[in-house]
Amino acid sequence: MAQIIAEVSRTFNEFLLLPNRTRTDCSAATVDLRTPLVRHLAGEASAIELQSPFTSAIMQAVSTPELAIALARNGGFSFLHHNQSIQDQAAAVRQVKNFKAGFVTSDTNVRPDDSLSLLVDVMRRTGHSTAAVTHDGTATGRLLGLVTSRDFHPQRHDLDGPVSGRMTAVADLPHAGADITLSEANARLWDERLDCLPVLDAGGHLQQLVFRSDYADNKRFPNQVVDAAKRLRVGAGINTHDYQERVPALLEAGADALCFDSSDGYSDWQAQALSWVKKHYPEIPVGGGNVVDGEAFTFLAEAGADFVKVGVGGGSICITRDQKGIGRGQASAVLDVAAARDAFRERTGEYVPICSDGGLVHDYHVALALAMGADFVMMGRYFARFDQAAGAKLPTRDGFVKEYWGEGSNRARNWQRYGQGGQGLIFEEGVDGYVPYAGDLNEGLALTIAKLKTTMVSCGSTTLPEFQSTARLTLVSDQSFQESHANVTLRDTPATVS
Repeated sequence: MAQIIAEVSRTFNEFLLLPNRTRTDCSAATVDLRTPLVRHLAGEASAIELQSPFTSAIMQAVSTPELAIALARNGGFSFLHHNQSIQDQAAAVRQVKNFKAGFVTSDTNVRPDDSLSLLVDVMRRTGHSTAAVTHDGTATGRLLGLVTSRDFHPQRHDLDGPVSGRMTAVADLPHAGADITLSEANARLWDERLDCLPVLDAGGHLQQLVFRSDYADNKRFPNQVVDAAKRLRVGAGINTHDYQERVPALLEAGADALCFDSSDGYSDWQAQALSWVKKHYPEIPVGGGNVVDGEAFTFLAEAGADFVKVGVGGGSICITRDQKGIGRGQASAVLDVAAARDAFRERTGEYVPICSDGGLVHDYHVALALAMGADFVMMGRYFARFDQAAGAKLPTRDGFVKEYWGEGSNRARNWQRYGQGGQGLIFEEGVDGYVPYAGDLNEGLALTIAKLKTTMVSCGSTTLPEFQSTARLTLVSDQSFQESHANVTLRDTPATVS
């Protein structure tokens, strides 16, 4: 007969945190949200460390290059979705890697005899307003000049004319040699009032560009997640079908980590795919999932997963539980998997981080997930609300909304992810809908981080490991849950203060 798990399947709504003593050294300003992204030896640092415990879901409606850039600048990490061609996903990875401050490899390049209309198309595709004019139109060609969007106007100048007619020639451009340091380059940008400083080799070939705007970005975003070359970090989702072709292209594009994306990761298919990647590309961290219990976590950790995603059916856009009766309350899943992770660390000496994916409806649910043992969270609905996500912004009678659809919906057409047989979705495991528009990610995430930090302060913690080891949780009755909400008639308009 079937095995019955006696424990009730519980959600985050069924728990509250109890306050701990807040020490005098415990304040929002002293809270450190750093957390490991990938497997590491216990007691040692992770090869990739997040500055804040947030990742964006591997979804068409969520993880665009624009969102990946914004999230990495705020200390988090995105996995660009794989429900697209290998070439398009690799190009999205390059777009993020080429954005970062510091020494930038130019991705907006033209030849001198190219037309201005072609230049407009290139700028529109890359989203950058400064183009390098090289003899062969490549990022490492002999530099002939620079042209920016301020050098011409589409309605004033003939777009059939050559780029050379509007560019600033290299002879009139301040530039630097390949031995210049980043601090020296930044000093020149300010001392000489430059917007851009090209870095050339002895033969005049373009090596990198350094931008003044990147210096300002570093000051505005001090917690950026970057690689050794000071480029923003970004991940990419992969599946268990075309990974042998997709993985090499993503690594060549510069992906910092990969993650198998599956509604159910407890499978031989994923274990075999993990083993293949670790054998052929041992240097790249690869995550696995999704799972809901300790047994499945151990299975993937032993197969080589560098982190494991937790959650089946808890996403706001997911109907897997309705359709198949498979899943587990997210709180119960995180608690169970966290215990297995700790046991794995004690047995092997290796720490495999876990990610809580789904079931995060309110900001305080993030704090609960972390207190229960998650090293970081992955969110779809939350990030789909922002300007940087893929969904269209639409007006309604009650305000603006953003489109949001699940990978298990017919709109996504991600039939490979769900393994239902055949060459398409037989039934949907996700829906197509809308979420309230929330503006810019930078502002929205800052608010969530502020709430998380003050929650940790109330729990007497200044680091996530301390939070996990000292947090106290209590179950919530239905009446207690109702008591958590405001119970007055709310004002329709702000009060007048004299």
